[in-house]
Amino acid sequence: MKKEKLRIAVQKSGRLYEDSLNILKDAGISIDNGKEQLKASSRNFPLEVLYLRNGDIPQYLRDGVVDVAIIGENVLIEKGQDIIKGEKLGFSKCRVSMAVPKSFEYTGIKDLDGLKIATSYPNTVNEFLKNKGITAELHIINGSVEIAPNIGLADAICDIVSSGSTLFKNGLKEVEVMLKSEAVLAISPMITNERQSILEKLQFRIKSVLQARSSKYILMNVPNDKLEDVIKLLPGMRSPTVLPLAEEGWSSVHTVINEERFWEVLDELRKYGAEGILVAPIEKMVI
Repeated sequence: MKKEKLRIAVQKSGRLYEDSLNILKDAGISIDNGKEQLKASSRNFPLEVLYLRNGDIPQYLRDGVVDVAIIGENVLIEKGQDIIKGEKLGFSKCRVSMAVPKSFEYTGIKDLDGLKIATSYPNTVNEFLKNKGITAELHIINGSVEIAPNIGLADAICDIVSSGSTLFKNGLKEVEVMLKSEAVLAISPMITNERQSILEKLQFRIKSVLQARSSKYILMNVPNDKLEDVIKLLPGMRSPTVLPLAEEGWSSVHTVINEERFWEVLDELRKYGAEGILVAPIEKMVI
């Protein structure tokens, strides 16, 4: 009997490609990936990777051609709102925004009324404008949307924005953020029970990787008379590990903290006399 494999779609080129393969690698999945290959298998996990055009992935998920995909949330909102959205993956963060020429004296959303807007996201733009009570003429462009105002095709654009440098180079300014996006794990509504079981194992691994990426292992020496204050401060997984030091009156404290809170917590620890503070990355974290 042929062994079931989970079929996952990954963008074959572009900003999601490398990070998608990296998260699978960090999840312990080895992929035999040849140059220009459109399909590859894992040698140590029941997974088959299909390299597809980003815009085609929602339809492949809908039809059950692939079981799961790593895709930008913005693409799902535009083309696949009926598709199940799983974990947010923490990379390829961007926003879908309205932009106008720098010379445009923009005062608010009403300034978009009656304008020509160029975009690759017509469904997203129409929904946004409808909710705001704005009527505009859309020009659907697949490709470099930013050039549209410069050639007289449109008065404004809607496109994905990361750093904003592309807008700046084309003489545009961001005026409305419609939504924020990042890579997500998208799941086909057609997935079978057998492949759902494999997916759950994959999700467990990915969650462990994501938890580790957002956490730091920290250990420090703390005077015993400040231990209670330090323990109250630390937001560890359950409670910190406390070990006595050879030097009387001191203990070693070990815990895990969220990276976003790291510097805030570090300043407080120093106030309580913590010394020899060491911080280490975490490779995997199972909770």
